[in-house]
Amino acid sequence: MSKMIDFQTNPSKYRHWKVEYEGPVANLIMDVDENGGLFEGYELKLNSYDLGVDIELSDIVQRMRFEHPEVKVVVMKSGKDKVFCAGANIRMLGGAAHSHKVNFCKFTNETRNAFEAAAEDSGQNYIAAVRGACAGGGYELALACNHIMLTDDSTSAVGLPEVPLLAVLPGTGGLTRVTDKRKVRRDRADIFCSIEEGVKGKRAQEWGLVDEVIPNSKFDDTVVERAREMAAKSSKPDVAKGITLGPLNREITDNAVTYDLIEVELDREARTATITIKGPSEEAPADMAAFEAQGDQAYMLKLVRELEDTILHLRTNENELGLWIFKSQGDPETLLTHEKLLMDNAEHWLANETLQYWKRTLKRIDVTSRSLAAFVEHGSCFVGILAEILFAVDRSYMMEDEFDGDNRPMAAIRLTDANFGRFPMGNDITRLQTRFLADPEHVESLKSQIGNALEAEEADAQGLVTVILDDIDWEDEVRIFVEERVAFSPDALTGMEANLRFAGPETMETRIFGRLTAWQNWIFNRPNAVGKDGALQRYGTGVRGDYNMERV
Repeated sequence: MSKMIDFQTNPSKYRHWKVEYEGPVANLIMDVDENGGLFEGYELKLNSYDLGVDIELSDIVQRMRFEHPEVKVVVMKSGKDKVFCAGANIRMLGGAAHSHKVNFCKFTNETRNAFEAAAEDSGQNYIAAVRGACAGGGYELALACNHIMLTDDSTSAVGLPEVPLLAVLPGTGGLTRVTDKRKVRRDRADIFCSIEEGVKGKRAQEWGLVDEVIPNSKFDDTVVERAREMAAKSSKPDVAKGITLGPLNREITDNAVTYDLIEVELDREARTATITIKGPSEEAPADMAAFEAQGDQAYMLKLVRELEDTILHLRTNENELGLWIFKSQGDPETLLTHEKLLMDNAEHWLANETLQYWKRTLKRIDVTSRSLAAFVEHGSCFVGILAEILFAVDRSYMMEDEFDGDNRPMAAIRLTDANFGRFPMGNDITRLQTRFLADPEHVESLKSQIGNALEAEEADAQGLVTVILDDIDWEDEVRIFVEERVAFSPDALTGMEANLRFAGPETMETRIFGRLTAWQNWIFNRPNAVGKDGALQRYGTGVRGDYNMERV
């Protein structure tokens, strides 16, 4: 599985999903093309899915927010008879590289988080209308919806059969949502996750695995009725028309990925990717009407779309570039006008969606299994929203005082209101609150610095950067850091970084990604799952996996 995976798609390219828009209600129909796998060697039978299916779903969820803001309720259902979704395709998992399996699980969880949060963030509720078998990742799709409706017949059941069938976990999101979101009793959850056939009907409702069980004869009508009820109760403002998300302008070569606003330099020998963000060339539109008129070319929306694509591309296609270095160049004052327009009009539907998009994309940085650094150089524009990147990375280095022959404006960081609550991490607190967990009073005191251009010495005194370096030391110290970091074991770094980044409260989201990094990463390496006699390799042969019975 070495071909490049492209996360850009659009409705004209969909092979696996259909969407019917009916005013405030949208029907999202999963109808997977068996022959439409991302790679050769497997068929996507029984509405099973691979990363390609999920890339389409992610695109739909995004377009639902921007292109169809009139939608208040999304009904997710199957286009197949007697099956809702059989989950991740087993043949695909059996043949995939370890890194692909883990990245696949991470992306699917991010996609589920995105539509799970759509009710709170965008006023769009998701209903799962489950008819037929709903197993593994299929049930995880339903679990991420806000309301699950199950038809009461002999073929319809929900299940998480990964442990007994495959010797792996239900993507980790499944287990966590059963216990933390649906709060299923642990003994019942133990039974549920240990049986192959799943749970049907009234028992599924009694155990809290679904919200409603409806006779088959009344199911379709009840789903329509429930969707209309939810839409009528929605507080989401009516929006007549959305904007179109067109294709990104991107060029990929052997040593670079270039967008209009982002340049990525790939140094394979040094095993680094340097991501340089360009500030805006013009001041912000005068008002939100003008912003809306710019559509997907509005600077803050265009930049976050390019940044998300950068993250997903590097994460999936450049596995050996273990250190990402973030830089920026541009006029901070001009950038602030663009941020201010959104922050001052956060109740406007498009401003809200753009800010929520930034929240989700910054979270993608947080959970990326790469070493992350930021270099605050002269001429940089790490202000407000972009300053969040400095607080997301593992280390930041900042230029101090003038550098010989460098005529760019002095390196400075500026905090804005955006750094104090608008963009929480997965732990539900801000990156500054996470950074200063031992000193919450300092976070409050930093509000007095809002708008100030904090040069290196002051930024260091306020704890906003890791290291400040002058002209004499910069080149050598930065080089030593890079060489040292890429020489460490990637496995050890992944574990270390995942542990250090999420100080503070535990949430369902931090548990999902923490368990994915630790549990699933480990299990996907174990011979009981992926060895030649393991369950993933023997699935479908009629012979169970041959397990090493040592408990580790």
